[in-house]
Amino acid sequence: MPSARHRAGKAPGQVLVWSRRFGALVATVVSMTLLVGFGYGWYNYHTLDQNLHRLQIVTKPITKQVASATSGSDMNILIAGNDDRTNETPAELAQLHTGSDGGSMATDTMMIVHVPANGADATLISLPRDAYVAIPGFQENKLNSAYADGYTYSSGTPDQRRAAGASLLIQTVENLTGLAINHFVMVNLLGFYRISNAIGGVTVNLCHAVDDHYSGFVESAGVHVLQGLTALEFVRQRHGLTNGDIDRTARQRYFLTAAFRKIASAGVLLNPGRLGSLIKAVDSSLYVDSGFDLLSFAKQMSNLNANNIHGQAIPFVRYDTVANVGSVEIVDPGQVRQFMANVLGQGQAVLGTVAPAAPSSVTVQVLNGGTQDGAAQHNAQLLRGYGFTASYTSAAGSSAATTVEYAAGMQAQVKALLKYLPPTVVLQQSDVPTPTLVLGQDGLGVNPPAAPSPSASVTPTATAPAPKPIDASCIN
Repeated sequence: MPSARHRAGKAPGQVLVWSRRFGALVATVVSMTLLVGFGYGWYNYHTLDQNLHRLQIVTKPITKQVASATSGSDMNILIAGNDDRTNETPAELAQLHTGSDGGSMATDTMMIVHVPANGADATLISLPRDAYVAIPGFQENKLNSAYADGYTYSSGTPDQRRAAGASLLIQTVENLTGLAINHFVMVNLLGFYRISNAIGGVTVNLCHAVDDHYSGFVESAGVHVLQGLTALEFVRQRHGLTNGDIDRTARQRYFLTAAFRKIASAGVLLNPGRLGSLIKAVDSSLYVDSGFDLLSFAKQMSNLNANNIHGQAIPFVRYDTVANVGSVEIVDPGQVRQFMANVLGQGQAVLGTVAPAAPSSVTVQVLNGGTQDGAAQHNAQLLRGYGFTASYTSAAGSSAATTVEYAAGMQAQVKALLKYLPPTVVLQQSDVPTPTLVLGQDGLGVNPPAAPSPSASVTPTATAPAPKPIDASCIN
């Protein structure tokens, strides 16, 4: 006799049929949702691709002094930002507290984004605006004047003049770095303002309270979501920071990483309103070269997540003052190209084929250019554990990247040191008495010994820690 439950409901066969029908219904709904979502994404992609401002940029081809890290599909994108206000509405000018004078063409933000062929990671390489460089056809000047010179001393439509500015900036950057720039992206302050609003702001963690009347940025220490004007103030501030413009470039890399994390989240990509606002903001604000294939770029970047974005700034020799120019950062093009080779994983080839020296024969100086108290002492202790003679000092200014500095003739000693470090920038300097490990803000340092297994009878080897994401901790 059937149970009360069977009498009140469906027979077992009917339940099975109903379950199959319900499963088919769910599959149909999911398929339709995916199809609609794909169609919406494809529509937005075409809208974005068709409405972008494209510039006909012409540059002279260079012989790359720094080879590609992997295949020819590696990509170097030069991103530049300026204060061009020619397309702002009166309401937007009022919101940004700027005048209606057209702004400035000086590119105070410049960054190379290096993306390998597999798109699994990316490196943000900041180019400080005050780097004193040779500008083709002009006198030496700050790097941020190259685009402005090309724009100002050309004729034609505004977009033709923007293309001329981009061309001169690209040539200047290629000559400085030895890298071939594949693509160019320009965003003005208004564009930055629009995009940060479109994604609902970006989360930043401030190490200290800030009250800067130059940029207008006022905020307490701790975690905040910045968008619009406050986001603009954050990335523009340089007064009140320990290292001025150098620290500002670190803020820009931090913000861009956090913004990528936000854009790649479900809150933006799966929100039609938010995604549509972002598409509109990008369309109205970005200028790109005519050959920039967005679909190919999106495919190459599909494997990237924010934890695999790394960032550094090019090295400079010293601060100085130049007549009729002002305060500048003196850069050595040879040193910059060596730095680029390091970024692409080829820099240590400069050490040649010499065999590593024995650690017991090597004296190392450790300097703390990062933000972690006691890091120099800790790393010197680790090196002593491996047999090196190591001294340390905590006063080393600020360094974005952990770096090994050495003088000619120290290659064997440096190779011995590099065996106990993660992939590290090496730079030849003339004024270092011993190999010098400069700890940077990237948090890298000497690899700690691996814990030996109970049955191990050999000396444990060093294990490299994974680099921290750029936005993993607080920022000054």
